[in-house]
Amino acid sequence: MKAEDLEQLKFPIGPFNSPETINSDTITHWINEIEQFPDRLKRLTADLNETQLNWQYRPEGWSIKQVVHHCVDSHMNSIIRFKLALTEDNPKIRPYFEDRWAKLEVGSETDLSDSIQLLTALHSKLGKLLRTISSEEMSRTFEHPEHGKQFRIDETIGTYAWHGNHHLAHIEQAMQYKGAFN
Repeated sequence: MKAEDLEQLKFPIGPFNSPETINSDTITHWINEIEQFPDRLKRLTADLNETQLNWQYRPEGWSIKQVVHHCVDSHMNSIIRFKLALTEDNPKIRPYFEDRWAKLEVGSETDLSDSIQLLTALHSKLGKLLRTISSEEMSRTFEHPEHGKQFRIDETIGTYAWHGNHHLAHIEQAMQYKGAFN
């Protein structure tokens, strides 16, 4: 498989590109996407059997069930990052090894119900938090040591909206290829 084909499989909706100007309509749109993510994920995965949950979205990629469990891990970290940025001056957040977490037994559970439930509650709470952030607070930052740069709250909202859509596309892709990459 060609490198550009692998890149397309890795980023089916493309990488996140922050708009030059982020206005309140953009923020509202992103928050809506974040709030809708758990329902979209639940609908997409509701009728999948164990074989289908093990389908990978690309060669050497995660299975559908690992993608779902990863979203919980990632989005739990996101709410903490937002709260740190809102309560501290440019805090340095703690990264984690996503690939190692995905390989843990709990990251490979076939029963998705706990993760879907957790995402539903988490995204409800996250949406409420994000809707309370003032326009002045949107420019607050945190430092991500893995990337060696600062991230603004407003842009990070967009990143997490993209992240949900990115992984929904991974699941759709795995379903389209029906286990071809396993």
